Amino acid sequence: MAYSIDSTAADCYPGTTCLVNKLEIQDETILAEKEAAIVFAKASLLDQCPIQGGFDFEHYKQIHHFLFCDLYDWAGQIRTINIGKKGTTFISANEIERCAGACFAHIASFSPEGLSHHELATEIADFYHTVNMIHPFREGNGRTQRVFFAQWLHHLGYNFDLISIDPDEFMIATIFAAQGVMDQLVHLFEEAIIPLDNMEITF
Repeated sequence: MAYSIDSTAADCYPGTTCLVNKLEIQDETILAEKEAAIVFAKASLLDQCPIQGGFDFEHYKQIHHFLFCDLYDWAGQIRTINIGKKGTTFISANEIERCAGACFAHIASFSPEGLSHHELATEIADFYHTVNMIHPFREGNGRTQRVFFAQWLHHLGYNFDLISIDPDEFMIATIFAAQGVMDQLVHLFEEAIIPLDNMEITF
């Protein structure tokens, strides 16, 4: 589903809600298909060779740039317009740097030591929700978020298994979280976060 924006002021081709892109595709459906294929391939590369960084906001922007630089000139740059989606209004563009700086500073310094699995899932779900509400980019927020959190959790000693989570259920959980109800998102994170030393090894 497209973001709620004013297409006349949102870097779209005239008379459309299709983002101006390097491939000069002016059909939103075709662009979405091409974007999905390119970003899937790029994300697969990052599974094998993650971008190194300190898990701060600059690191986050580098991941977005890698995923979307073949499509958009503004890959890795924060959005300059206000956006919303499915009834959720994300923070205003002029608040992104301040809010993201504070949030990612907490992420970069976070330690799971001494936390129960439920407490860990609660903390990670809260971080995930906060980053989702910041929604720093014009497009590609969810995919960047999943790649970043998978890499960060691996760094902390966990696998982030979102593949086993129903995507519609996950989307609904993020919508509830935006309304202040975190229970469902925490429950899904309890299922998705698996200690690396607990994972089965198959040959």
